[in-house]
Amino acid sequence: MKEAVENTKKLLKDNGAEIINEENWGLRKLAYPIQKKSTGFYQLLEFKAPANTIEKLEVAYRRDEKIIRFLTFKLDKYAVKYAERRIANKKVKEN
Repeated sequence: MKEAVENTKKLLKDNGAEIINEENWGLRKLAYPIQKKSTGFYQLLEFKAPANTIEKLEVAYRRDEKIIRFLTFKLDKYAVKYAERRIANKKVKEN
């Protein structure tokens, strides 16, 4: 899993993306079995990137056999504000 995450981060940085937040959610039970697997590791990456980077990223996801599902979406202005507050609160709790 760590290798897949590192490859993704490298691809993003190589294509001019800025990684804002990274969270490892760990091993979780899947809602339904996928390829005879009932659990999977979840990883959250928040980043700013040019539009063409998303297409390259999703192609890399589809080629990587370790990644069985992925979700990429664009945050609207309200979601961006919420994410900033959530990250700030997380940092306060850590300190």
